[in-house]
Amino acid sequence: MARHIAKTLGRNDTMADDILQIFSTFDGRFSREKLSEKDGEEDARVSASLEHSLKLLDRQISQYVAAEHPIWADSADSSAFLDAIDELIATIRDWSPMAGEKSVGACIVRAEDLMQQAMFRVEEEFRSLMERGGESFELSREYGSGDPFDSDDDEDEDEDGGIVGGIGNDEENRIPVAQPITDYNIIIDVLPSGTINDLHEIAKRMVAAGFGKECSHVYSSFRREFLEESMSRLGLKKLSIEEVHKMPWQDLEDEIERWIKAANVSLRILFPSERRLCDRVFFGFSSASDLSFMEVCRGSTIQLLNFADAVAIGSRSPERLFKILDVFETLRDLMPEFESVFSDQYCVVLRNEAITIWKRLGEAIRGIFMELENLIRRDPAKAAVPGGGLHPITRYVMNYLRAACRSCQTLEQVFDENVVPSKGVSSSSSSSLSVQMDWIMELLESNLEAKSKIYKDSALSSVFMMNNGRYIVQKVKDSELGALLGDDWIRKHNAKVRQCYSSYQRSSWNKVLGALKVDSSSLAPNAASKTLKEKLKLFNVYFEEICKVQTSWAIYDDQMREELRISVTKILLPAYGNFIGRFNSVSELGKNADRLIKYGLEEVEARIGDLFQGNGGRK
Repeated sequence: MARHIAKTLGRNDTMADDILQIFSTFDGRFSREKLSEKDGEEDARVSASLEHSLKLLDRQISQYVAAEHPIWADSADSSAFLDAIDELIATIRDWSPMAGEKSVGACIVRAEDLMQQAMFRVEEEFRSLMERGGESFELSREYGSGDPFDSDDDEDEDEDGGIVGGIGNDEENRIPVAQPITDYNIIIDVLPSGTINDLHEIAKRMVAAGFGKECSHVYSSFRREFLEESMSRLGLKKLSIEEVHKMPWQDLEDEIERWIKAANVSLRILFPSERRLCDRVFFGFSSASDLSFMEVCRGSTIQLLNFADAVAIGSRSPERLFKILDVFETLRDLMPEFESVFSDQYCVVLRNEAITIWKRLGEAIRGIFMELENLIRRDPAKAAVPGGGLHPITRYVMNYLRAACRSCQTLEQVFDENVVPSKGVSSSSSSSLSVQMDWIMELLESNLEAKSKIYKDSALSSVFMMNNGRYIVQKVKDSELGALLGDDWIRKHNAKVRQCYSSYQRSSWNKVLGALKVDSSSLAPNAASKTLKEKLKLFNVYFEEICKVQTSWAIYDDQMREELRISVTKILLPAYGNFIGRFNSVSELGKNADRLIKYGLEEVEARIGDLFQGNGGRK
């Protein structure tokens, strides 16, 4: 009793003696001499009781430790084994406070040795249960069930996106082949419910016995192997950053497609299923569950993120934009899954790394647009496009931007992270993306103006700018670019096209119209006749020259070509008709009109209709 009181109060070396001294003043039976005999007898009884309990437990546990057959093949054996382990855990827990006493301490050492043997065996059983359970893979949907797997030995990689279950190393452990999936509303039970319950019971004992890390290690090793096999089945290769950067672009495009499918299946199906399995096996032990889950998924997650990172820090050639956008959007759309699946303290590093790489992809996209700007700036003004048609840089840039703006919302998100300064944009309400697009348009226009100066004929220079300006405006109006740049931008650039149109008319036809202007009222009849004859000859020369040259010029747009012909006809035919009328009114000239007049009105109209037959840059 004295020892018990001392222990309860927090004993020290003299407390029990002090308590006995106090008790002895009330009853002589508490004297040291009387009690010393009883203490010896009590210690002997206690030691014998503990020794007896350990012998019974040793006999029970040792038979299972030495068993050659799987203990969990028989539920009665597994229950008895776990009961014996529970008793051993309780024995060590209850007697450890008295381990300072020599006889008890020796028994505790023996008990701990026995516990270690038991843990080694349950660890083997734990591993065996996982291996056997993995062979009976089940798949179920929330509304119904089905089996999309065909047991097949075909080792070809699946490239259509699918989910995978089971691991096998030989003919007997056949791996189900991944089949394509169309949605991610799928739950994977990679182990039977009964097996999960058995694993939980073992994990509970191992954690209680202080072997939680060992249990977590066995669990993580097996499940990690399953995930790696699943990733391989989804077609994802383990590639270093250097290997990704050296890969031909066509091969990398294919690899990105496989990565997108693997990322979606992993984050939406495989990882959540592993999270659920961990929580069930280690139910009640959140730290062990979180640690095990992190160890299971870390390698596969890093593999996914490393590939995305390699893409982000790779070449920023403009043609790579669209696939990098795909990777960016995939990672962005999976962020809720990263947040929910990797929510614990051990996985915060993986979650943060995913966010970092996603932002790095955004930087890569912005870098690609900077490279596009450089491409436009560096495109040389050397050879002129025949007939003043569409320049390849115009077609390339506009089709590129039009395709890029199909991902307009994504690009808005990317550029809102980094506002790009732009010349000539003063509206504070402009989005970062619209500012970027306006800046690229300005660069393109400046480049085209420099190229227009290559043409020695100012009329042909105007046709070149008219063609390219019209093409740009049409591409803007027919795409998301129109909403980004706005109606004011479209009106402004339509006006520029009309200016080019007017410039063409002045350069080409003003001298022709000038040849038809005659002020004969102040001239004598002979002088008027001579002047009209010279003017007609001059008109014929000018008209013939223009028709000869401009027949091969190109107007890529059918409507604009027809409008231009009609416009020329409207200004030229009336002037020419008036001139011919006055020409015929002079009697001396009228007699020889058939010989002197080379073009009738219908012929002039027909020759105008033959203009701009070139196909330079036409659709």
